[in-house]
Amino acid sequence: MMDSTLYSRDILRLATALEAGDRLQNPDGTAECRSPVCGSRIEADLNLADDGAIAEIAIRANACALGQASAAILRSNAVGADLAVISDMRDKIEMALKKNGDMPQNWHDLVVLTPARNYPSRHAAILLPYDALLAAADKIIPIS
Repeated sequence: MMDSTLYSRDILRLATALEAGDRLQNPDGTAECRSPVCGSRIEADLNLADDGAIAEIAIRANACALGQASAAILRSNAVGADLAVISDMRDKIEMALKKNGDMPQNWHDLVVLTPARNYPSRHAAILLPYDALLAAADKIIPIS
């Protein structure tokens, strides 16, 4: 049975916002991350602008509604940000989940993930989209 506190209408709305089969034509980097805890899988494509900011992303999720919602939040906010911002957001989300802190305020929809702090087995799925995007960035070889 689904926990209505955890799987709220807002979580389900965000989870269904991802485009199935979302891909970039010629990504600068692509990576897939899996959670050994819950089996969720996220694959991310990434293109960077000349200044290092995120120009485009595509995310494919085979994850629970929380992982999908987290991916949708990342997808709707990442373009224009630099990778340091994404890494910082990931760390702040992890701290909010593990230490009962507040979710970062600059991405409004993150607040819907707050009830997941009481479900440690779901934390990995929420962080997985960030891990996949950062892993895709690690695969980009700078041209000298």
